[in-house]
Amino acid sequence: MSVTQAPRHALVTGASRGIGYAVARQLLEDGARVTLLGRGEESLRQASESLAAFGEVSFASADISRQTDVRKAFEQAAARFGVVDILVNNAGQAVSERFDRLDEAAWDKMIAVNLTGTFHCIQAALPGMLAQQWGRVVNVVSTAGLVGYAYVSAYCAAKHGVIGLTRSLALEVAKKGITVNAVCPGYTETDLVQEAIENIMKKTGMNRDEAKGRLAKGNPQGKLVQPAEVASAVAWLCQPGASAVNGQSIPVDGGEVMAG
Repeated sequence: MSVTQAPRHALVTGASRGIGYAVARQLLEDGARVTLLGRGEESLRQASESLAAFGEVSFASADISRQTDVRKAFEQAAARFGVVDILVNNAGQAVSERFDRLDEAAWDKMIAVNLTGTFHCIQAALPGMLAQQWGRVVNVVSTAGLVGYAYVSAYCAAKHGVIGLTRSLALEVAKKGITVNAVCPGYTETDLVQEAIENIMKKTGMNRDEAKGRLAKGNPQGKLVQPAEVASAVAWLCQPGASAVNGQSIPVDGGEVMAG
């Protein structure tokens, strides 16, 4: 079933690569018009050009930690495709460090990008959704929003915050035709995980396959999650048939959280 009626306008943050790119492609294939949002204008342009074969796509550049940037980007997106009907908050960053060595600047950055950035984007999209009494907000969080992981305390704190925001906002808008949910991928084969693999190699002396296997070991399926698998879960939450799913945090992790 298509996500479209008008068709719908979906805005995806962190959309130039990885999970965000896969989500944008899936939503385009489902019939939505899609705005890609990120910081790097050139990478957004390249992503937009490669996705154009799947449907109507545009892009806007913004630092989601800056509210003024976000509001300008959403205005630009609305001028092109109309009100944002579907918001997918995918942009995020991770810093790995022992807690006693974590400085305030790194802590602030993790909160600003992963939590405050989500807040800014939802506040920019919500008025239009409320006006039309329909909307979908999907926060791509991580299993780090459900459990703790060593050496990424600031990232985990921010992602737990997004889960709390998801649950609270879902209750506020439950009677207004809007759903708010989170998708929580385990280790997914993206550039962010490649950075984690490089870090493991540097600190342990493991080769690439060994380091990758260490991350995949936590998944009962014995593999890294693929971006397209996450995108399928996100797209399902945007379907009319998922209208009764609200305030949920859905792991896409091969059973990792359950097994843990």
